Amino acid sequence: MKDEFAKHYLNYCGLPVKDEHRFDTELVSIIIGKLEHGKAQDIDDLCIEHLYYSHPVISVRPILAKFFQLIFQSSYIPTGFRYNYIVPIPKPKEYHSKSLTCNDFLANVNSRSRSLYAINNKN
Repeated sequence: MKDEFAKHYLNYCGLPVKDEHRFDTELVSIIIGKLEHGKAQDIDDLCIEHLYYSHPVISVRPILAKFFQLIFQSSYIPTGFRYNYIVPIPKPKEYHSKSLTCNDFLANVNSRSRSLYAINNKN
């Protein structure tokens, strides 16, 4: 059974890409329009507003559409999409009367984490 699977897996390239699976500028524009504004910048200091308010002459939307289509067709995820930065946010019980220390940032019940990653891979 293992040998049969290996034989079929060598020629496997995934499901065929149909026209209904295409990324186009309109789809990218709709997705950018639905993203929440006012969120923190990503690792590269970009935020959603950079994409939302970009001028049509230098719009990155057609470039992003082509980029995501290439990712979809090649089944390759860029390495940069795998990186993020986790920021601990302390939630001390007595924040008015106490200065924060390094211990307040340790992962425990009194903290939460936020993950920052590149805006081009948010969905």
